[in-house]
Amino acid sequence: MSSSDVREVIIIGGGPAGYTAALYTARANMHPLAFEGFNWGGQLMITSEVENYPGYPEGRDGPSMMTDFRAQAERFGAEFVTDDVTKVDFSERPFRVWVGKDEFRAETVIVATGANARQIGLESEQKLQGRGVSYCATCDAAFFRDLTAVVVGGGDTAMEEATFLTRFASKVYLVHRRDEFRASAVMVDRAERDPKIEFVLNSHVVEVLGVDGGKMTGVMLEDTQTGERRALTADGLFVAIGHDPTTALFVDSLDHDENGYLVTKPGSSHTNIPGVFAVGDVQDHIYRQAITAAGSGCMGALDAERFLAAQAQEAAQQA
Repeated sequence: MSSSDVREVIIIGGGPAGYTAALYTARANMHPLAFEGFNWGGQLMITSEVENYPGYPEGRDGPSMMTDFRAQAERFGAEFVTDDVTKVDFSERPFRVWVGKDEFRAETVIVATGANARQIGLESEQKLQGRGVSYCATCDAAFFRDLTAVVVGGGDTAMEEATFLTRFASKVYLVHRRDEFRASAVMVDRAERDPKIEFVLNSHVVEVLGVDGGKMTGVMLEDTQTGERRALTADGLFVAIGHDPTTALFVDSLDHDENGYLVTKPGSSHTNIPGVFAVGDVQDHIYRQAITAAGSGCMGALDAERFLAAQAQEAAQQA
């Protein structure tokens, strides 16, 4: 791999979106160079079991699935660099991408850096990820059939997660550090009317219980007004306090919304800069599923391929 070559496409990011983009561009003979990052694999790397991705009828653990994605793209010639991009310059084509002092250039760039679920920040939370602690009810609610779950948060997402969980769980506690919610009134009302949901207000989780046994058994709550602590028995903890898109590298050059998500043109992966495309959770704050990210990665690859074809045709007409 030479950093002096101008590639047809560089992909920044290594999750379902980035790996799918790498697969499609590799099969199109675009010779993609993918900077998958040190934390390759995305949010599925902290997912113990994926049961809702088509083609895996027995389910698959997240890390193994991402290894499959990567291997399939590599089979068709995608090149991977397990390092983080440190700087980009999209001011002119070919675009420039840096890893430290090493500069790489490409005619198109697909941004697939994803987003990270905000965590409470507890050591016990980290140790029990995938062992009771989750950040996606749509992904994991089915594992808590007839069990008890705790949802942490006060926005629309927390209300949606709690309501969705009641399809499976026998009891859902919704824990919020205040007695007022950021969520819309209609979402709060829907949660309040659900007989399976119990609000636990003016409280926050200070510890996830069950570390020694390797499986969550409950949470320790602390009253935000009195400081009093009490244990709450539960089988699952769903943290629903928001996501942060990984867009620090791009906010000076690419259009983004107030929360930092990159903005793409409707029905496409095109950003405001021709030849730069955004796919996956870095631009999707609604669905945030592995399959939608993969589909988006396919869109980015096809958009990049068609962009280059149009550029070549225009150049030929001018010649």
